[in-house]
Amino acid sequence: MGLFDFFKKKQNVDRVGGMEDFMTLIRVYYQAVLAANLGITNIGMLPDLATFKRTLKVATQNNKLGVAERGRCKKMLEQLYGMNEIFFKEIDSSIKKNCKKVQDVQPYLFAFQGFSNDLMMLVGNLMKWKFRVPGFMHKLLRGMTEQVINDILTKNKWKDEATFRTVYSIRNYKEKLGYSQAWMSEYVYKIVSLAKKEPRPQAEDMDKK
Repeated sequence: MGLFDFFKKKQNVDRVGGMEDFMTLIRVYYQAVLAANLGITNIGMLPDLATFKRTLKVATQNNKLGVAERGRCKKMLEQLYGMNEIFFKEIDSSIKKNCKKVQDVQPYLFAFQGFSNDLMMLVGNLMKWKFRVPGFMHKLLRGMTEQVINDILTKNKWKDEATFRTVYSIRNYKEKLGYSQAWMSEYVYKIVSLAKKEPRPQAEDMDKK
C-alpha cells in the first residue's frame, strides 16, 4: 500500500515513508514546480500531480496550479524524509534553467528519469556488498555513498566498457540538469537507506532457510 492509499484508508502506517512513496513525492514535487513556473493548466500532462491533488484534496491557490501542491509536497518530504532546503533549491534551479516553455517539460522529465535510472543502476552495481551494512550504521552508509558518487564523477578508469559508458552518461546528465555532487549524494543515500528498510522478497527468504 502506498502513501495515497494510507491517506484514504488511514491504515498500514508502517508502509508510509517507504522508498516507493519517496519516489512518488519526488515526481510530484517536480511536476508541481513545472506547473507553477510555466502556468500549466492541463493537469492531465502531470499524472502524479493530478493523483496527489485529487487524493489529498489540495485546493488550488490563487487560481494557479502547482503552488499549493508544491508547498504541501515539500512539507511531506521534509517531515517524512528529512530533506533539506538546499535539496529543493537545486531542483527549482534545474527546472528554471532547463524549462522555459511547456514544450520543454517532457524532454526534461525524460532526462531526469534517465539520470536517476542510470545513477541508481550503477550505484547498485558498485555498492553490492556495501548494501549488507546494517541500516543503523547511517554514517558509514552515507560515507560509502558519497565515495561512490565521487568516483562516478572523477574516476576515469573502469573495469568494463558498459560501466564506462554509464559513468559518462551520468556526467552528461549532471551537466545538463545542473545538479551538484552533494545533491546526487543526498538523493542516492536516501533511496539506498530506504531500500534497506524494504521487506525482503519471500523467495529470497526461502533461499536462506
